[in-house]
Amino acid sequence: METVEETIDVGVPVSTAYNQWTQFESFPNFMSGVESVTQLTNTTNHWITKIGGVEREFDTEIVEQHPDQRIAWRSLDGKSHAGAVTFERLGADSTKVAVRFEWDPETFTEKAGAKLGIDSLQVKSDLKKFKEFVENRGAETGAWRGNVDDTAAGSAGQAAANMDEDLPPGRPV
Repeated sequence: METVEETIDVGVPVSTAYNQWTQFESFPNFMSGVESVTQLTNTTNHWITKIGGVEREFDTEIVEQHPDQRIAWRSLDGKSHAGAVTFERLGADSTKVAVRFEWDPETFTEKAGAKLGIDSLQVKSDLKKFKEFVENRGAETGAWRGNVDDTAAGSAGQAAANMDEDLPPGRPV
């Protein structure tokens, strides 16, 4: 299992940084290798990535989401991929964004990239692009402020969405 951890300070309020990160379909604007992200439900997304010539499709589930604090996810379809992004208010217009994810590289290219630290460099580059994207816009492209907690009771792997607000336009139900 490989682990990548990177942080960046962005010059926007914590709510702006967090709100932008909840707009998963905008990820191709600042994440290299992400072809598309399609929001399926409040807690599931379908990803298409193309990295090192390898195209992958997979689904992820949001297992924890707390406005202005943290979003955590895991893959649903057998790929070992899980992670979290946290948001720390540094000042009125400054936020630390920290990303940590773990995954199992499968192909030779993926394994070599992980061993050479290319994954960390890519995440660092993507965070810089996120910083530019959100700072240059001055505002998020949308927001979802619901809470999600992984439920130990009930069906394993189910996530319960505790909606604090109505869904914004364009957010799937």
